[in-house]
Amino acid sequence: MFFYSTNKLSELVNFQEAIFRGLPEDNGLYMPKVIPEIASEFWENIQDYSLNEIAFQITKSLLSDELPENVIKKIIDDALNFEVPIRKINESIFCLELFHGPSMAFKDFGARFMAALMSYYLEKTQKKINILVATSGDTGGAVAQGFYKKSNITVTILYPKGNVSEIQEKQLTTLGENIKAIEIDGTFDDCQALVKKAFLDEDLKNRLNLASANSINIARLIPQAFYYAYAYAKLKKFGKEIVFSVPSGNFGNLCAGLLVYKMGMPIKHFIAATNVNNVVPNYLVTGKFDPISPSISTISNAMDVGNPSNFPRIFELFERNLEKIKEVISGFFYSDIQTKNAVKTLYEDYDYLTCPHSAIGYLALNDYLNRPENKNKIGVFLSTAHFAKFLPDMEKILGKKLIVPDRLSSLLEKRKIATPLKNDFSAFKEYCLQNLF
Repeated sequence: MFFYSTNKLSELVNFQEAIFRGLPEDNGLYMPKVIPEIASEFWENIQDYSLNEIAFQITKSLLSDELPENVIKKIIDDALNFEVPIRKINESIFCLELFHGPSMAFKDFGARFMAALMSYYLEKTQKKINILVATSGDTGGAVAQGFYKKSNITVTILYPKGNVSEIQEKQLTTLGENIKAIEIDGTFDDCQALVKKAFLDEDLKNRLNLASANSINIARLIPQAFYYAYAYAKLKKFGKEIVFSVPSGNFGNLCAGLLVYKMGMPIKHFIAATNVNNVVPNYLVTGKFDPISPSISTISNAMDVGNPSNFPRIFELFERNLEKIKEVISGFFYSDIQTKNAVKTLYEDYDYLTCPHSAIGYLALNDYLNRPENKNKIGVFLSTAHFAKFLPDMEKILGKKLIVPDRLSSLLEKRKIATPLKNDFSAFKEYCLQNLF
């Protein structure tokens, strides 16, 4: 399997090169040159397969020429050792809970899979790498947990000062060992820009072996495709058209769903659900992609992305054709007030606690299914993080104290270790040269 850059100016590379380079030299994003279509028999019988069996089939279809089958199975079994429940909200709406991994966010799928992959390759080559990653909230914690104490790997996480929750911050600033944290005086987009610039800096490239663990890395997308196919397997028995509603910020999650759709999953429609950082919903209406700078702070902070880095991949999947994109994707966006009301509705009407990000997914799905032409469809919204990671907002919205899982509450007692930096590339570069091997 070869991978090309969305900017079409860099050479083709194999999978190993793609995951360790992170970004092509032309500042595009890696995409598979050919997306294989899985045989119809698999989709017809998918209800008989476990999550790990589904994951194996998808990975084998993409990477069989890169990895032996026994290695694929081991990587999947190491990465996916937690449950993925689907909760029924009402007769037409279901929730796919993706927060049962170690960091209690959907990013565990990508981070753990990628850590296992990189460890496999590094064990063979005995090389050392420095991973740079920007986070708007949950990526940092998942990457920190996934790569913690992995030999030959140092991870440096950039996060926006004051724009992640306390628990999210503690998840990425308290581990130590091979995990470093940098608190940037800026937005997530600023953090992402610093990481991208580092990968394009010749001096850093020559002196440090850099890799990325953001959703800009192609290795993050593949495992996120697994749970879409798994949800389809579980809901197929209803015999109705299924719609996925995806809370979206940097758009890696939606892109992963579209990847498995292109591989033959019998799903016809996806919903891009955002907060007021509504670049993509606006694009779907106006045809103009206008980034928001700086991004707007909301209570769904992990989605506060004004320039979604993964959207070029969606352009590629649909041959840069707006009409083709609109056939498959609808866009919805919501204010903080609407988000808070959705959290209340889910709790008061359905006895279901969900975080602000997931509530936006619910809102969009509910609005979509209420259209007359969609009355015979069912849908699933992705619940991307445990509600307790956003405890102050959740308790304020619901007006009551909530029970926090021990593995999250215990974090609050730990000491934060982070290096504060201004949004300045020269300062960040100097930090890298002084602190990374």
